Parts: sequence; C-alpha cells; structure tokens
Amino acid sequence: METTPNLTAKSILTDRYQTTVPYVVRQYLGLGKRDEICYSIESNGQVIISGVKQPEDDPVMEKFLNFLARDMTENPQNIQAINPVLVERIQSLVADVEIDLDAPLSEEDE
Repeated sequence: METTPNLTAKSILTDRYQTTVPYVVRQYLGLGKRDEICYSIESNGQVIISGVKQPEDDPVMEKFLNFLARDMTENPQNIQAINPVLVERIQSLVADVEIDLDAPLSEEDE
C-alpha cells in the first residue's frame, strides 16, 4: 500500500481570491496547466484538494476525427448541407421517443 508523504505547502490569496497551487502539490497530484482541481469540504472542516482526472482519449475516435478533419481540408467540395427532407424524416421517426439522460442504464445496456 502506497503511503502519502507528509508535506506542507502554503500559498497566498490575491485581492481577487486567486492563488497559485504550490509546486509540490502540483507535482504530487500530477497537475498541469488548465487541469481541473476539486475541493472537498469534510464535516470536520478539513478541505481536501484533488486532481480531476480527465477520461483518457479514445485512440480510435481520435484517429477517426483526424481522418475527418484531413478529408474536409483536402476535399472541401464534398461538404454538403444536410437535406431538409432528411431532417424532417429523422424528426418524425423520433418525435414520440422520450429520453431521460439522467436515468441509469439497464443491466443489458451497461
């Protein structure tokens, strides 16, 4: 089991309530520029800071998006507006479908 080192670091709040995350904290949490941090306030008043882990990039999706970007750059003549008749057809097919994006997935869909 990995133990957490006992480190102490201080920073100062500016007049605009901003601060710099000290180097040792950034290093320990693996934070870089523009990374998100999360503050958790415990019932005893202790504040815990942690890094917000971004989901790993999907290499297949990244390659596909790069392919699309390259193809659009190299073949702009192939880019067309979507057909309004197709839009109407799609809207008619899903008009009565209700979706709750906050509902948990069924076991079958997990």
